[in-house]
Amino acid sequence: MGSTHLKAWGKTPGAGLVAVFDFDERRLAGDLSAVQGNLGGPGEQLDFSAVRQYRELDALLADAEIEAVDVCLPTDLHEPVAIAALRAGKHVLVEKPMALDGAAADRMAAEAETCGRVLMTAQVLRFIPEYLALEEAVHRTGMGAMRAAIFRRRCAAPAWGGWLKDAARSGGGVFDLLIHDVDMCLHLFGRPEAVAATGHVDASRSIDTLQAQWFYTDGAVVTVTGGWQHPGAFPFSMEYSVTLDGGTVEYSSAGRAPTLYAGGGEQVLAFEGGDGYAGEIAYFAECCSAGRQPERCPPRESADAVKLMLRMLEARSGNGEKMTCRL
Repeated sequence: MGSTHLKAWGKTPGAGLVAVFDFDERRLAGDLSAVQGNLGGPGEQLDFSAVRQYRELDALLADAEIEAVDVCLPTDLHEPVAIAALRAGKHVLVEKPMALDGAAADRMAAEAETCGRVLMTAQVLRFIPEYLALEEAVHRTGMGAMRAAIFRRRCAAPAWGGWLKDAARSGGGVFDLLIHDVDMCLHLFGRPEAVAATGHVDASRSIDTLQAQWFYTDGAVVTVTGGWQHPGAFPFSMEYSVTLDGGTVEYSSAGRAPTLYAGGGEQVLAFEGGDGYAGEIAYFAECCSAGRQPERCPPRESADAVKLMLRMLEARSGNGEKMTCRL
């Protein structure tokens, strides 16, 4: 994510890269060739000769020229680094998941309010064109209520970033991966009344899967499913299917554009094929410049996503038993 965000910052008008921070001397020198991820190819060689290179966080936070900090560290470091940056007077963008637990996320949100700084979690689905197309369709006049939805996201267990396989640092595969879909469903449909879940986790085989159902008072059900499959060549994929009174909207990264099926016909939904990461970074930068809290991705909603994700994992241990959704 550090590499991905760097590229997005380079596309953001009015923003300049002042400094980079890393414990790895190779990356700190701009050599990101070993960087890997689910999307895109490997990293590249970047020129950091014109920016300051920090190995100590306190020194970075003391740099008066830095107005905002983009935190792309392991999840267990999000809370302490974000709070330190806020107290140093910096605006903060923190990679998802916001924190390892709801209490930590709430403390981060409260600190941003106390310090009067912008805090935003990088929940990029809210800026990805195919999901913006869904949001527009859900709120379109005449589409009515949501009756059923399925959101799925899967990938091979990562071969990079050893900390990701340490649940104490990352929260685990399902937590780290499906937080995207949990956040998007909360944004679109609100909090459910109850949840149930099944799944399987086998750390020795790097398998971590979950199928969860959210139950609403009007009878609507949302399914959030996916996780880590066997490591190796298993491809990354994401998709959704949302049934509304007025039609069904479907999308798959495997080859189906966002499409509305309604009234006996189908309509490919119009959307711009922009870079969701660039949109996310640009929006954060706009909020910082205006001194405005991020209404599109508010920290209290990101905290709720963490809490609901943990409730789903708790429900998985109940093997399908329905549990009240307390956040």
